[in-house]
Amino acid sequence: MGWVGSYHTRLTDVARLFERLWADGARTLVMGVVNVTPDSFSDGGCHADVASAVAHAARLFAEGADLLDVGGESTRPGAAPVDAAEELDRVLPVVAALAPLGVPLSIDTYKAEVAEAALVKGAALINDISGGALDPGILSVAARHGAPIVLGHLRGTPATMMDHIAFADVVAEVGDELAGRVRAAQQAGVHEIWVDPGLGFGKGTRENLALLGGLGTLGARLGRPLVVGASRKRFLGELTGLPAAERAAPSAVAAALSGFLGAHVVRVHDVAVTRQALAVADAVRRAR
Repeated sequence: MGWVGSYHTRLTDVARLFERLWADGARTLVMGVVNVTPDSFSDGGCHADVASAVAHAARLFAEGADLLDVGGESTRPGAAPVDAAEELDRVLPVVAALAPLGVPLSIDTYKAEVAEAALVKGAALINDISGGALDPGILSVAARHGAPIVLGHLRGTPATMMDHIAFADVVAEVGDELAGRVRAAQQAGVHEIWVDPGLGFGKGTRENLALLGGLGTLGARLGRPLVVGASRKRFLGELTGLPAAERAAPSAVAAALSGFLGAHVVRVHDVAVTRQALAVADAVRRAR
């Protein structure tokens, strides 16, 4: 599939790609993480310059990533915010360099200004961890460009989200709050809406496990494609005792479970092992 055509052609092609894959439940899609940051929780500083970020993205694509998620601000627990100018300096050269690669690009941001500029440079999707809550203008950007948006679940901000974790029924509450974000996006004129339960964003291990187990319930409740990002997260470390950089195996298990239980897309750092795990999980899901 060629991606050197017009911006609107890219959007049309990415929509057709996902429609084709989801129509028959062929396989769970893999979103490869491209962090252009000095301080992300598991790979901060590893791909902070354009050349290394592009080389890393190319490796992820070669390993089987269906789309790439480019981000310029760490949203790990307690992370300090980055202003839009700094974020743009980090991500725009990478997006521009990757646009001709042959894979749909997602911009991982909650800022309307960054999303707009990235879409113009060649991104085709917006991935907002806050579901449009931190900067509601991002919903208008998605609507104006006809771009799909992933609405993530987040209470508070990355700096404060772990300060007070309180859920009586995390699956029901996340479902209700995401439904509210979906309504806000629809009211802004967005047509292509996906949802992400926000594992690790203001949730502890118990909440994350409950959300993974409840993906089928969430999918039925929301009626939207589900994106799940468990890769290398803290709760996997708490379960296994492994540091972030050594969590490829538990991350692949979480991704396989997510696909089996209803996720349409898994966001991961380790693409090759995830593709192997999903080959089995997807086959079992199709055989049920």
